[in-house]
Amino acid sequence: MRVIDPLPLRALLVLTALLLPLGLTFTPPFAPRAAAAPDATPVRVMPLGDSITGSPGCWRALLWNRLLDAGHTDIDFVGTLPGQGCGVAYDGDNEGHGGELVTHLADQGLLPGRLAATRPDIVVMHFGTNDVWSSVSPDRILAAYTKLVTQMRAANPDTRLLVARIIPMNPAGCTGCAQRVVDFNARIPGWAAETSTTRSPVTVVDQWTGFDTATDTYDGVHPGDAGNEKIAARWYPALADVLDQGVPGDPGGPGDPGDPGDGPTCTASFRAGSAWQGGYQAEVTVRNTSTVALTGWTVTVAPADGAQLTQVWGGTLGTADGGTATVTHAGWNGALAPGTSTSFGFIASTPATSGAPAATVDCTATATF
Repeated sequence: MRVIDPLPLRALLVLTALLLPLGLTFTPPFAPRAAAAPDATPVRVMPLGDSITGSPGCWRALLWNRLLDAGHTDIDFVGTLPGQGCGVAYDGDNEGHGGELVTHLADQGLLPGRLAATRPDIVVMHFGTNDVWSSVSPDRILAAYTKLVTQMRAANPDTRLLVARIIPMNPAGCTGCAQRVVDFNARIPGWAAETSTTRSPVTVVDQWTGFDTATDTYDGVHPGDAGNEKIAARWYPALADVLDQGVPGDPGGPGDPGDPGDGPTCTASFRAGSAWQGGYQAEVTVRNTSTVALTGWTVTVAPADGAQLTQVWGGTLGTADGGTATVTHAGWNGALAPGTSTSFGFIASTPATSGAPAATVDCTATATF
């Protein structure tokens, strides 16, 4: 683990990613924090991708400190690349190679060496932007994904993978990129459902929905301050959920699977995000706790203090009854293999007298036998 000391982040670097060198000026919206000392056997988390992950990928700094603030001090971000300055102390090790295509990584067999050097328990992967830019077909990109997962499992059969529906892309030099991202993202949930196993689950994290290239990037591709905040916020509940489950061999890690005859079950957990006068944003993580694959789920959300859900992403908002709302899976995230999770977000309006954001959530699962 390498913890980067706070550095001014002006004229930070010239990005070589995505075919064009780009300058970045970043004003960190967060105060520096000291990173906690790792546990004797920390969970090793590899951020894997291209420049959106590593150059400088300051969402990693936000995510790292958010995890520490929530008590996840037994983590170690790992990678063969050092962190770059993001104006805050954080564990900057990563595997985000600027300009890299996931198909090139797979075709050249580069990942096994990186895995041997870092030995990750969890891989957080936002990968494929350069492939989409280069008009590589979704079939080829997903075949590369499959090869990488095979290599991850060869190195560690219990690897947990969080894979992103990648952020939108709309650069001036690529008129077809925006739609190609949509087409590729549509294929990821089905690939994940086919690839996930009970021992090595694959969880899809929706980084696309609600991300605006006009306000959340500085060039139509790379995240700016607001984009980094959104990316970290989307990774956090999924990664925290995996950390809460534990990894095999760790105290409190997953135990033996339940009775194969058990019916479909799921859990929902609420995490408050940013709040303002009259409303707040929150995230709900849905996890398949049964030994059968789910074909769908519905979460009941009962906000406290008279709050009302007004907007949902990653799910479908149903009719409300006295402030209680139902959120049903979206078309892409209803299928969950055993042990995997997904998440949705929402915005709630609140009366002036309401307290801190809070809600009671409950999950009902469906499966086809």
